[in-house]
Amino acid sequence: MNYQVKSVFEKEKREMRAVYCATLQELAREDKRIAILDADLVGSSGTKPFFQEFPERAIDCGIQEANMIGTAAGMSAAGMVPFAHSFGPFATRRCLDQIFISCAYAKLNVRIVGSDPGITAAYNGGTHMPFEDMGVLMSIPQITLVEPCDTVQLEWLIRELQNAYGVYYIRMMRKLPLSVYEPGSRFELGKIPVLRDGADVCIVASGIMVAEALRAAEQLAEKGISAAVLNAFTWKPMDDERLAEYTAKCGCFVTAENHNVIGGLGSAVASSLAKHSPAPVEMVGIYDSFGEVGTESWLRERFNLTDSAIVAAAERAIARKAR
Repeated sequence: MNYQVKSVFEKEKREMRAVYCATLQELAREDKRIAILDADLVGSSGTKPFFQEFPERAIDCGIQEANMIGTAAGMSAAGMVPFAHSFGPFATRRCLDQIFISCAYAKLNVRIVGSDPGITAAYNGGTHMPFEDMGVLMSIPQITLVEPCDTVQLEWLIRELQNAYGVYYIRMMRKLPLSVYEPGSRFELGKIPVLRDGADVCIVASGIMVAEALRAAEQLAEKGISAAVLNAFTWKPMDDERLAEYTAKCGCFVTAENHNVIGGLGSAVASSLAKHSPAPVEMVGIYDSFGEVGTESWLRERFNLTDSAIVAAAERAIARKAR
């Protein structure tokens, strides 16, 4: 891994969906295996330019996610590298058996993209707000689950998956994230980047909660608390070694996720720690709830996905460690 973290977190100038499409277009010009599929969301996913440039390698399957995944599996069996997109709930819940049997059990090579994770679905509301998508897929053998936090990490990931093999689920917001990494940063699937070192508590964050975790660490520093921040962009496989390292350094953890803590990042971290390096864990995330309609900023407050919630959780975790 070779990455640099920005000192100021500002809205990106390019949407995640634009970077997703442009990166795949660039790869497809040299690699005739690259193809994309969508479920009547070509405008929403920002992939119209790919459809226009490569009509023979772009399929709009309509509102038929199960059929889309079966088609992607068939394309993989024919030697192609398909990227299949729908909104997060429909890319996972609606076609779970096809992901399990047609892709993973068949040991094929498919990338599934679920967009607008958690509260980033905003006005689309509870029916389109995936708080459970990673949890739904977590128990599928040998699947890899990833959530890039900004366009730099997303672009690296798309390029990395060009020549990887297996079933991958990419949890991707569509619009403008906060910028976390400097351009050119590189990562490693299954390995957790350290964004900030610390000695008192370790915050493990993903997606939109990475910037919140870094802000929380600054606030904790003002209170004399040294907080490490890790970006667990790979949820499965979990980086057991990195977590064990920070059990030894910090002795307690906070997880921060835009997802249900049941079956989510908090559960994955707690499971790893229980097996390898036990330590107290406080979880910031969705607590067994359905989504609601609202602005992203309102939903952050509604579901306590904020830097202040992370600060409070860190203080609880430290208190538990002291006991």
